[in-house]
Amino acid sequence: MKYFITTVSTLLLALQCFGWSQKGHDTTCAIAENHLTTKTKSCLMALLDGKSLIYWSNWLDNASNTPEYAYTKTWHYKNIDEGQTFDNAPIAETGNIEIALTEQVDKLMHGGLAKADEQLALKMVIHLMGDLHQPMHLGHKSDRGGNQHMVTFFNRQCNLHELWDGILVESAHKWSHGEWCEEIDRLTIDQIKEIEQGNIHEWGSQTYEICKEVYADSPVDSKLSYSYVAKWTPVIEQQFIRGGVRLAYILNSIYDNK
Repeated sequence: MKYFITTVSTLLLALQCFGWSQKGHDTTCAIAENHLTTKTKSCLMALLDGKSLIYWSNWLDNASNTPEYAYTKTWHYKNIDEGQTFDNAPIAETGNIEIALTEQVDKLMHGGLAKADEQLALKMVIHLMGDLHQPMHLGHKSDRGGNQHMVTFFNRQCNLHELWDGILVESAHKWSHGEWCEEIDRLTIDQIKEIEQGNIHEWGSQTYEICKEVYADSPVDSKLSYSYVAKWTPVIEQQFIRGGVRLAYILNSIYDNK
């Protein structure tokens, strides 16, 4: 029994380190697919053996907990403690999301990879672009990205990280990823161009600014309910849109000229 409890606790701890919930990553990828060029979509279908971005959206969360890909565990986030800035926060020895995402995109940009290596880099980019836009993946090291920051949400105790991973998403809208995509991906050309501006560093810094606001609005032991959902639902929608449009922008930049 003791072994069982320890195993379950370890599993739950690992799960809490994930980025957006499965639905969040699926939604990000569904939005990205709406914005791929015809040529890029064709290249990706061939490279991913006919499977979609959505199919691979959450692959890295599972892979990071296997011996083969354990080196990627710190790639899902960048810890920034209070008093530090996005630019001067210490870098984990095994890397962080900004470094990992930049490196994988650079690999794809330069080309010349074996198919298996290109597939791997692509699957990582597909997932990490979602994580980059989940505010708590730029959270404090002192509380493990919000995993030890406890709040009460509609009379249920949870930590701030899991609240933002999926609980708040489900409270915002009881939609499938397809419904999320259909309802929020209604951008003008000018809006798309504005979202595409910048780079991975700037996009991460932008998400960190949201993270700081989340901490300020969610003190430890705070009791959160309807007003919290109303306030932060537009931000969730915004971050899904940003992640999806920017993922498509990167992939189009890589594959549309090949």
